[in-house]
Amino acid sequence: MKHAVLALAIFAPLTLSGCVISVGGDDSHYSSDWEDREYNNRQHVAQLENSMTYESVVRKMGVADFNEMVEKNGHAYRILFYRTQRKMDDGMTTKDECTPLVFRDGMLVGWGESAYQYL
Repeated sequence: MKHAVLALAIFAPLTLSGCVISVGGDDSHYSSDWEDREYNNRQHVAQLENSMTYESVVRKMGVADFNEMVEKNGHAYRILFYRTQRKMDDGMTTKDECTPLVFRDGMLVGWGESAYQYL
């Protein structure tokens, strides 16, 4: 048993000396995660329809980047922000890089900057 361990200790470094481990992959593929996410969010936004429920939209879109809630004229408004366009290469998501989805009393009533400003 001692001889097997000794042989392994001596020969293992010799057999592994030619191994190369690549971590991280190709740098040209660096941005694909956020690009894919933005593209998928834009595709989902393009398929939205007025009067969809909050639950059905979240099921389709996933977790929002930002979430706001406000009461106005006796109605509860929820605004979900989903990242759809990159403005700065700073690694952070800001609201101006997102498309807002506006819900009134749990129903989708509009999306985009004009719907958000109207509120």
